Amino acid sequence: MNKNEQDAYIAYLKSRKSSHKTNYYLESLKEIKAIQKEFTTRKPKLLLHACCAVCASFPLEFLSEVFDLTVFFNNSNIYPQSEHDRRLDELKRYLLEEFNGSIKVITKPYDYETYMKPLDPFKDDPEGWRRCFMCYRFRMEEAYQYAVNNNFDYFTTVMSISRQKDSQKINQIGHTLSKKYPTVRYFYSDFKKGNGQTRKNELVSKHDLYRQDYCGCKYSMRHLDEK
Repeated sequence: MNKNEQDAYIAYLKSRKSSHKTNYYLESLKEIKAIQKEFTTRKPKLLLHACCAVCASFPLEFLSEVFDLTVFFNNSNIYPQSEHDRRLDELKRYLLEEFNGSIKVITKPYDYETYMKPLDPFKDDPEGWRRCFMCYRFRMEEAYQYAVNNNFDYFTTVMSISRQKDSQKINQIGHTLSKKYPTVRYFYSDFKKGNGQTRKNELVSKHDLYRQDYCGCKYSMRHLDEK
């Protein structure tokens, strides 16, 4: 990184420690109350972007009482394909065991090389910065477009469950996409809060879910060599 990029990254890290943040967990609780008043004869349809069974476990439980859920698995960022397929298989197993297969999974064809082409120029970025923000946006927007085209009421992603991901940034991306695709509402969330992490760990243990040790792309694997 050049000096300007380094300064920008340091400024971003400082912003993450700011106390002036939106509590998206509280926002989600407010939205649920509003939904229960508005949708009195049916559950609204929500398309949930999911990256793996571990991250999806608690969000699915949290959302299932309020929404008619469909899962969208579009994660060509995951490298190699065998890892992608393993995470998808674990997600399907979890849905079968915990929800008796009642929640449908939509999958997109795997195409790592095409997906990563616009991200490769940022390969040297620290984990959790610009490359990652672009990756969040690509997957969220593809899922959002599917939600629009298939008449869903809401869209959201499980990614805010991760301590390694910036929930402020994820929800800002969701907000921007909701303005671009106004026919589908974005459900703001911070699934790691409200005992979400603890409950996630309970569900992962209950189902003996595979816990991956890197986010997805080959660049995110680098930290494994640093341990």
